Amino acid sequence: MHTVFAFLQAGLGRTLMVALLSVAPWVTAAESVRENKPVITLAPELFDDQQPATLGLKHALGAETFRVYQALPNNRQYNHGAVITKFKGRFFTQWQSSARDEDAADTEVRYAISEQAEHWSDAKTLAPARDNTVITNGGWWVNGDTLVAYLNVWPNDIEPRGGWVEYVTTRDGVHWSKPQPVTDTNGKPLAGVIEQDVRALADGRLLTAVHVQPGLVAKPYYTDDPSGVTGWQAGVMKNLEYKPDISRELEPSWFQRQDGTLVMTFRDQASSFKVLASESHDRGAHWSTPVITSLPDSRAKQSAGNLPDGSAFIVNNPSGKKVRAPLVITTSADGEHFDRAYALRSGGSDLPPQKYAGRYKRSGFSYPKSFVNGDYVYVSYATSKEDIEITRIPVSSLVYK
Repeated sequence: MHTVFAFLQAGLGRTLMVALLSVAPWVTAAESVRENKPVITLAPELFDDQQPATLGLKHALGAETFRVYQALPNNRQYNHGAVITKFKGRFFTQWQSSARDEDAADTEVRYAISEQAEHWSDAKTLAPARDNTVITNGGWWVNGDTLVAYLNVWPNDIEPRGGWVEYVTTRDGVHWSKPQPVTDTNGKPLAGVIEQDVRALADGRLLTAVHVQPGLVAKPYYTDDPSGVTGWQAGVMKNLEYKPDISRELEPSWFQRQDGTLVMTFRDQASSFKVLASESHDRGAHWSTPVITSLPDSRAKQSAGNLPDGSAFIVNNPSGKKVRAPLVITTSADGEHFDRAYALRSGGSDLPPQKYAGRYKRSGFSYPKSFVNGDYVYVSYATSKEDIEITRIPVSSLVYK
């Protein structure tokens, strides 16, 4: 199971009381307090824009990088969206893969297995390509002795672009069930694609986000079903003004403060090149309107979470432009003010050149997702949308002492 922190358990009573008392007027008042104010702030001069390869940051002490999958001339050269988890003592990483191009007709979902997250098995097919449909990976959930893999299904005939989410399960990491639809509180298939970030609160509630139809509009979603495949419902959140078929907020992640406040961070599709953020005080049922924070971004997917001491982190490319390097983990003791940052991978000589041409491919360390387990934080990502890699960072190098 995903790590559950003792500090969340201690604050659970307060969190539940807030949830019981929460009503629409309370949400409106909370939003009025936070209107045009950042949910998170950044220490001044934490990043040095004059050193674009590293942003002036030191590498995280003890960090190690391992390759999960390597693109070669005669195998699949487009690989992206890596997500790592641990199940029955072994690590699993999933990603989407195709011969050359992003979201091509031959896209399939693949996965690999490792005992220590260092040496990985050959890639296996988790979900094969389908006719007139693109299948991409939607992340993991571990429910006791069952591993759930989410699949995002994108039919070619849906306009504006959108889709739904399915799931497959295994108890041994080898044999998988047939795909079934993930359902909402009414038992109907969930009309949207799931973000690769399903995790649990201390009381067992699962939280992530769904990009709902029509188009792709990001909304926080939660369920109290421990299986993670039924009962999903949308949290109430007013999206920023942008376009009718795609929200300004995309591809979110989340962390929790020690007082129980949930913070969801988003990519800003409107190209502010800053992280957007929203907060909830009632276990994800209601959310403030997202605001622009001072944390730079590359307008790409990012990852957030908590360390065992309760501090928060965000992994992204804080370049302040479209460059997806360096890859950085930025931390905060209280989940509000982020004042430490460490390079996980740098630009320049640490970034291998892109080897193969392909649609929407670019150099960089793309779309990180993180997983905290034992003594380490594991960050999975695609290097130049070709190789799937993992960087492992000792928790002891990151916690506030």
